[in-house]
Amino acid sequence: MTTGGQVMNETKREQRDRRRAGFTLIEIMLVVVIIGVLAAVVAVNTTWQGKMARINATRASIQNIGTAVQLYEQESGRWPTSLGELTVATQHRPGLLQANNLKDSWGVDFQFKMKNEFEYEIRSAGPDGQMGTEDDVTN
Repeated sequence: MTTGGQVMNETKREQRDRRRAGFTLIEIMLVVVIIGVLAAVVAVNTTWQGKMARINATRASIQNIGTAVQLYEQESGRWPTSLGELTVATQHRPGLLQANNLKDSWGVDFQFKMKNEFEYEIRSAGPDGQMGTEDDVTN
């Protein structure tokens, strides 16, 4: 047999348990803010790594083009006047490069110029797509 006091205590206990069963709005907002901060950190890191991957791929392309320039000079006895000459096949060999390999990771054509009689420069416009700025990638 239960007394009136016991019934009331059970009812209060049930009410208190029901109030504690869910999450408060503040708890939910805190979780959403934490997830937002983590997502922002991941996005920044991913963007930076993507940029560095493009820069590294462009550096590798510049090295490959440099190798083709040197092979061209050894075979013909002169330096190419443009990178397009490296794509032309001869009687003895196919082109040293394919035309689609003459663009950097951002889709901009590489520039080639002779610095002096023995030195050349291969230049990419870099992430900003404009030649002659500080983010250019060169050999």
